[in-house]
Parts: sequence; C-alpha cells; structure tokens
Amino acid sequence: VQLQASGGGLVQAGGSRRLSCAVSGGAFTSYAMGWFRQAPGKERELVAAISLYGGSTDYADSVRGRFTISRDNARNTVYLQINSLKPEDTAVYYCVAGNYQSLRRSSANYWGRGTLVTVSS
Repeated sequence: VQLQASGGGLVQAGGSRRLSCAVSGGAFTSYAMGWFRQAPGKERELVAAISLYGGSTDYADSVRGRFTISRDNARNTVYLQINSLKPEDTAVYYCVAGNYQSLRRSSANYWGRGTLVTVSS
C-alpha cells in the first residue's frame, strides 16, 4: 500500500489548508485512514482518524473543531481540512492507514511520506 500526501505549504495564522492523500496498491475500503503530525522537537501525534466508510471519526483535542477528516472511496483519497491555523500547528503531516481502533491508539500499518505545513504568525 502506497500513500502519497500533498497539500502542505506556508500559510498565515488563521488561514486554511486542505491536505490530500492518494492511496494505491491496496483495497482502499479495507483500511481506516488517519493523519499524524510531528512538530519540531515533539513526539508524533495522531491528529485525526476516519473509519472504513467514514461513519466514525476521531480527533486530537488540540484540533477538534478546526480540522476535518474525510474520505472519498471512489477516488481512493483521504483529506484533512485544516482551518483556523495556529503557529503550533506547524508540523510534518503524515497520512496513515490501518485498523480504526489501532489508529486511535496511535498505531498504523502503513505510512506515507509527510507533507510540511508551516504556519507563520
């Protein structure tokens, strides 16, 4: 399974960004999907997770209400809409795939290369 994330870049505080992750090489609907992030000098953390068909989602407390995860099973793509960005959201964002409950426990089977989001103040 290959995961290709895109959409990162430089954005001003208060702005928005949509990250995308295209998945290939596997049955997309076999996997729950998620996004992790790792900020400089910090541990990697789960940002959001979504179940196989999108019926369940989960978010880190730090992003709940600002970030929205969604998936398009027809396009084998998962998205992360990030709004009201703060400088502390600066991080490399990684797309992941795996079991939904495992993702919620910060464990993923497959990882993509990250995409960097930099939020300027």
